[in-house]
Amino acid sequence: MKRRDFLRTAAVTGIAGAIKLGGADKLTAQPSKTSAGYDMIAVMNGTPEAMFQRAISEIGGMDKFIKKGDKLVVKPNIGWDKSPEFAANTNPDLIKAIIKSCLDAGAKEVVVFDHTCDDWKLCYKNSGIEDAVKAAGGKMAYAHEEKYYRKINLPKGQRLKETLIHEAILDCDAWINVPILKTHGGAKMTIAMKNYMGIVWDRRFWHSNDLQQCIADCSTYAKKPVLNIVDAYRVMKSNGPKGRSESDVVMGNALFMSPDIVAIDTAAVKFFAQIEKMELDDVSHIAKAQKLKTGTMDLDALNIKRVRL
Repeated sequence: MKRRDFLRTAAVTGIAGAIKLGGADKLTAQPSKTSAGYDMIAVMNGTPEAMFQRAISEIGGMDKFIKKGDKLVVKPNIGWDKSPEFAANTNPDLIKAIIKSCLDAGAKEVVVFDHTCDDWKLCYKNSGIEDAVKAAGGKMAYAHEEKYYRKINLPKGQRLKETLIHEAILDCDAWINVPILKTHGGAKMTIAMKNYMGIVWDRRFWHSNDLQQCIADCSTYAKKPVLNIVDAYRVMKSNGPKGRSESDVVMGNALFMSPDIVAIDTAAVKFFAQIEKMELDDVSHIAKAQKLKTGTMDLDALNIKRVRL
């Protein structure tokens, strides 16, 4: 997206709350509404690493969300045997930066995994994420067999009452959810809540039993991500979730960060709607999750900072 499109997005979506445009080249967020810190950070126009570093700094630092000695999980989208330019998987440079930040904050270990759709070995390798994880000091976990999952109950679920969740999530002290922003044939959009489908085993049930409601139901799982980070550096605008060619991809040059999974999915859809037509009502799992009190779609009620690097 060009600079003029970024300014138009900011004005139309209100992702950053109220903003002022000072001259042709300056974008300045209004002062914080409260002294309690920001609920969401939206960063534009940098590398994945640079946008992450600015966002985590603005929101209060990684040690605000994890403790020294924590066993962490970082959960990207690694579902497809695709290299980064196709935007089917989370950007590996972003994952590398997040793992380093966690370890610098005192994490004991950082584990990364996904229940992939394509062959897991090829997904881990060709996404670039396996190499990035190892370079950063993290480790990959297996997720391709049912033995790695355990049953949990979802007492607030409407259609999904129980599911099998990966042991790394069940046994960790905290986890960070890192989806990429892209379209999806069934769910319309795959962002933070939809990324839960990579932590469960029995997702076929979801597709045949009201996919949108099941996505919302799983978001009620008690161990929520301490942080959701949406990778919108490259955005798959069509033929998701796997894509067909690089023509399905546009440069979004953005990143969103928030503990509120409903709010961040709402903001990401609004951002995506400036690239390709998409209505919030079409991504109905977001409203369903709000109804289940997982988070809020009311961005105006949040303290959000937008930064242009």
